[in-house]
Amino acid sequence: MFAHIIRKFNLLFFTLLVLSLFSFLLVYMFPGDPLINLTGLKNIDSAQYEQLAIKHGFDRSYLHQYWYYLLNIFDGQIGLSFSSGLPLWDEISQTFPASIELCAYALILSLLIGVPMGFLAGFQHYKPIDFGLLTASVLGYSMPIFWLSLILILIFSLQLGWLPLSGRISLLFDIPHKTGFILLDLFFSDIEFKSDAINSAVKHLIMPTLSLTIVTTAIIFRLTRRSVIDVMTSQYIQAAYTRGLSHFQVIMRHGVRNALLPIIPLFAMQFAVLLTNAMIIEVIFSWPGIGNWLIQAIYQQDYPAIRAGMLAVSTLVIAFTVTVDLVAKLINPAQTGARYAKV
Repeated sequence: MFAHIIRKFNLLFFTLLVLSLFSFLLVYMFPGDPLINLTGLKNIDSAQYEQLAIKHGFDRSYLHQYWYYLLNIFDGQIGLSFSSGLPLWDEISQTFPASIELCAYALILSLLIGVPMGFLAGFQHYKPIDFGLLTASVLGYSMPIFWLSLILILIFSLQLGWLPLSGRISLLFDIPHKTGFILLDLFFSDIEFKSDAINSAVKHLIMPTLSLTIVTTAIIFRLTRRSVIDVMTSQYIQAAYTRGLSHFQVIMRHGVRNALLPIIPLFAMQFAVLLTNAMIIEVIFSWPGIGNWLIQAIYQQDYPAIRAGMLAVSTLVIAFTVTVDLVAKLINPAQTGARYAKV
């Protein structure tokens, strides 16, 4: 098991190293001066340009430039935005929590809905309830997320007027930025009309979260259902029945655990899909997250912001996936040994 943990950390390290190398090479792939693309500084005189070139190693080899680039990343100095002139680290730290919050709520709801529905359909496989849930999941999985979001806006915002059209909270409320998570910031704040602010934040969360939840729930449901069917048709489940165990005992002792463990790493893989869909949702609902910020950077040809945003999003996805996969193997070390014994 210790060797497996070391292997995972090595995989994480080298993957992030390759990712940082690709991010560094983007400086030369973007149009314009590489030093300006790296720092985000425009309209500088020749003396400042020479100082920046020396600081970032542009007077030396590409290997030295890459080393200085890594040092700047660890120091939190990843350049300035072309459009705003603000440090990119500050802008990312302001927008990333909004995206993580949206994805976290959608993932929690998807697990709470999709996993029980998947177990129900798997235990009742090839029966009417299974076909009904499977049909609903196909519909949820097949709907484009941008089309689903527009339908929700049309119904709940434009026609019924129940939910706000866009944004994260009403402009009437000024929430101090502490954690970046709107509900946590509201909980720890001392503003007036706090209950009204929480009500506004929850209403703004409903449609974006629901749009993400419907698609993600359909995926998680199908993964869970397939795993349950494989487990319930296996030989050790049949042997449990022959020992005289009841259907409930077989499910609780053998079915649930053995069906859930293999799909835990697959849930982590859905986080990348969830974050990608969240970027689309953020544009539609004007949600101030990293996705909306990146789209605006692309429109404005803000090359330093594009590079830094790509690096931040990719790092989060890779770190989350490796961490969840490692936790799944720690929970079930026997599966890890069996897996690598076959290899």
